[in-house]
Amino acid sequence: MPSSLDARALLPSRPPFVERVLMRCAGQCAICRSWSERRVCTDCLGRYATPALRCHSCGLRLPSSPTLARRVQCGRCLKTPPPVERCVAALDYQFPWDTLLQRFKYHLALDLREVLAERLLQALESAGVSAPDFIVPVPLSGQRLQERGYNQAHEIAKSLGRRLRLRVEPELVLRLRDTSAQAQLDLDARAANVRGAFAAEPTRLAEIKGARAAVLDDVLTTGATVFEVARVLRQAGAAEVQAWTLARTPEPGT
Repeated sequence: MPSSLDARALLPSRPPFVERVLMRCAGQCAICRSWSERRVCTDCLGRYATPALRCHSCGLRLPSSPTLARRVQCGRCLKTPPPVERCVAALDYQFPWDTLLQRFKYHLALDLREVLAERLLQALESAGVSAPDFIVPVPLSGQRLQERGYNQAHEIAKSLGRRLRLRVEPELVLRLRDTSAQAQLDLDARAANVRGAFAAEPTRLAEIKGARAAVLDDVLTTGATVFEVARVLRQAGAAEVQAWTLARTPEPGT
């Protein structure tokens, strides 16, 4: 009788795509490809998801220092404070999270949703933020929603809402027009690109007035989009607005 190794060698080979599917189903880490009970293994989380000192207004990573207080701001936010009481970012938008977020956002990798939501939940707990009344995922344009089939910010918001027992309000802020992609624009152009692109749902203004809201997006680069949604909510009477994001783009050269 052949050994187990010999018996396996006699089985017909499987196409590469079948092997990839089986590995994913069996529990392969999305980063290092080692076998794991979680979508991202404990070793990779320890290596790539360590806590960082961040600006409490825009989520930018700051130099760690034992003399710095918990609530600190970067130079830009000290000069021009954003329209949010607090910004919480879970990760830096760099390897390996930039690749995973691209897959989650553009390539239907919804299997990554829970591990990403867990990172943001952990960051929120570490930051000690006050619970909002509801979460507002940044709305996509109709064209982008049709292209992707889902709003990645809404997917994360739904997961957080279940875990934190918070309402998720994807239709409280409306997207009035499509905007050009932000990726190739500078700071001023990004702000101009989204100015006037959002509005509070006019039939639901009473729900916003006096409420505490958290605006959620997957990636924050300059903050133009998230802060524009925050301005809309503040103008509609929200008492407090926080910004929650999975990943913050580091400053160039850092």
